[in-house]
Amino acid sequence: MIAGSFYMLSYSLTPENNKGRNITKMYARLYQDHPDMKPWVDSLQQAHAFHDTIIVAQDGDRHAATWIPSSSGSHRVAFLIHGYTDSYVRMLPIARIYYQMGYNVFLPDLHGNGRSEGEAQQMGWKDRLDVEEWIPIANTLFADSTGTTQMVLHGVSMGAATTMCISGDQTPSYVKCFVEDCGYTSVWDEFSEQLHEQFSLPDFPLLYTTSILCDIRYGWNFTEASPIEQVKKSTKPMLFIHGSNDSFVPTRMVYPLYKAKSGIKELWVAPGSKHARSQSDHPEEYARKVEGFVSRFVH
Repeated sequence: MIAGSFYMLSYSLTPENNKGRNITKMYARLYQDHPDMKPWVDSLQQAHAFHDTIIVAQDGDRHAATWIPSSSGSHRVAFLIHGYTDSYVRMLPIARIYYQMGYNVFLPDLHGNGRSEGEAQQMGWKDRLDVEEWIPIANTLFADSTGTTQMVLHGVSMGAATTMCISGDQTPSYVKCFVEDCGYTSVWDEFSEQLHEQFSLPDFPLLYTTSILCDIRYGWNFTEASPIEQVKKSTKPMLFIHGSNDSFVPTRMVYPLYKAKSGIKELWVAPGSKHARSQSDHPEEYARKVEGFVSRFVH
């Protein structure tokens, strides 16, 4: 059982195929999936509009981010958070939506992904603490004469889980709203789903022992890493997006998340879309939904 727990922890949090580590291949995949993105990216690169920055996180690892300033001198900021074993590159189609809306864009690579150091995926729970270090840096980069911005946090998959986890913490007043796209209710629920679907195994005992092992090794467990519990504490507006045919983070998870959120909220279930495909499948409607919601709170 101990050997099985070590295997599950390694399989889940330190996968051999971390595609986000190879930025060149990430761009190749981006252009394959979104051929129309290349002219936009090329134009920004030619204008030297991509800027990189590094911070040293609390654990001593160096974390990287890319930022793109608005061409209009705006002080609105879209803070975009990628998913599991990905990098900032995966968020560029959504970055383009906000850039065309006149926003500055800030794109971190999460711990252990892209250009950021780190051993393991943190599944959004400890990632929230890293992002909370980045938020004031993004604010400083794009602040107006009063020293502030207006900011939306928008995440996909594990980035959506990160976004929801942050929403339950105290955030600066300049963070106005959140967009979560296909996030899970909790790490326990998501790993339980994969344990059943991929290995046809029950939760007990493997999920229990692996959660304990994760706590010992990484300082967090699968039950405390709970976006839905954080959403219950969230006080700022949130847009929930999920594909209707998502089997990886099952579509059914979005409904308790939406119900748990008090205050201003909207839900869009993208017809026919699988996991993290809502924007790719419905680019125009996705952009309309995002702009229609976010523009109510970010001015």
